[in-house]
Amino acid sequence: QSGARINISEGNCPERIVTITGPTDAIFKAFAMIAYKFEEDITNSMSNSTATSKPPVTLRLVVPASQCGSLIGKGGSKIKEIRESTGAQVQVAGDMLPNSTERAVTISGTPDAIIQCVKQICVVMLESPPKGATIPYRPKPASTPVIFAGGQAYTIQGQYAIPHPDQLTKLHQLAMQQTPFTPLGQTTPAFPVLTVAGKQQSSTVLLQQAITIFPCICPGLDASPPASTHELTIPNDLIGCIIGRQGTKINEIRQMSGAQIKIANATEGSSERQITITGTPANISLAQYLINAR
Repeated sequence: QSGARINISEGNCPERIVTITGPTDAIFKAFAMIAYKFEEDITNSMSNSTATSKPPVTLRLVVPASQCGSLIGKGGSKIKEIRESTGAQVQVAGDMLPNSTERAVTISGTPDAIIQCVKQICVVMLESPPKGATIPYRPKPASTPVIFAGGQAYTIQGQYAIPHPDQLTKLHQLAMQQTPFTPLGQTTPAFPVLTVAGKQQSSTVLLQQAITIFPCICPGLDASPPASTHELTIPNDLIGCIIGRQGTKINEIRQMSGAQIKIANATEGSSERQITITGTPANISLAQYLINAR
């Protein structure tokens, strides 16, 4: 009815992504129908409820992080203007969605307020196109964590580590070989993603668990092969998520991998930064893995 093309992501996930494509008018019609459908569901669910106040309709948009600055505006001026002119509540998440360069923008209010709000957000996004490569957010199915240690894959069940099927172990062994690393900015992940109960968990946390749980099956980590150096080139707009606030993430990566990691200063006119990783092949592989996971 809207004339828009609508795609719903597949998978047994706690959340799925609805992508709406088409002329501006078609997108607004589709958003209007979705917002009114959500309100209808809220009204129906309240018929058997004792609640007296009706909760607002809430939508969560997935927006490239490079466009969020324009959406917020200088000193929060743009987002304040959108809130005041539409009556909708708008919140831009501080952190990026797991394994992506996108952020969640939550909109809540009446269907009419949401439609007006989406219109204004679309205008901002058209005026300020995304910069650099966007790594899209992909919801992951609920699963148990998978940990790799000593070239073997394990799943954690209670306090015990259970060897995982051979396919994952082979995949990990293949990934840990000294093959060209997938550049950041490409959407194909170079390594399996670690998930816990449908939610992303920090790779460093899982690797810390691996080191705690498998001290006796990582003989290779105690050996000291000669140090070597590997260089990566990272787009400027992705460097922040690797460094973290006040350098917390890069320090975590240094600590977990045991590698020395140096990030070159930004050079004028260049859209990329160089990262130099020094250490044993195992140190370098682990550092690359953690950087890619960020």
